[in-house]
Amino acid sequence: MSAVTLAQLLAILPNARARAAAFLAPLNAAMVEFGITTPARQASFLAQVGHESGSLVYVRELASGKAYEGRADLGNTQAGDGVRFKGRGLLQVTGRANYAACGKALGLDLLAQPELLEQAINACRSAGWFWQTKGLNALADAGDQVKVTRRINGGTNGLAERQALFAVAQRVLA
Repeated sequence: MSAVTLAQLLAILPNARARAAAFLAPLNAAMVEFGITTPARQASFLAQVGHESGSLVYVRELASGKAYEGRADLGNTQAGDGVRFKGRGLLQVTGRANYAACGKALGLDLLAQPELLEQAINACRSAGWFWQTKGLNALADAGDQVKVTRRINGGTNGLAERQALFAVAQRVLA
């Protein structure tokens, strides 16, 4: 695996600007840790991360999280869980159950400190964990950005941007 360079990251996500430097090492480390180690996997991962985080700008969902209140499918069974466990990290880990699973995998107490996913290293590692857990390396290997998007988003929200970022990433990482 070739590590992604700052120049490559900025070519893929030009709107990341100064944040790209802060995320470069944690992104590369997370990609190694979670097997995102081929140009196809890296291109897909960076395209999805770029869309979900607004080019590394957002590591916390902009919405309040109230929409997730009482969502048993997310493990939000206690009052306030929706807001407390709203999307965080570069791929927006959402819900008490997902925070618990992610925290266990990464060795972090995310139930006590959900904001840990807002730190660059944890934002990147949580994205890598999510990617691996959802079997996205195989879909990236197949080049199926629609299926990758559906696994991340539950639908095809932002598909055009995700595909455009993927096309750029493929060229840059080739």
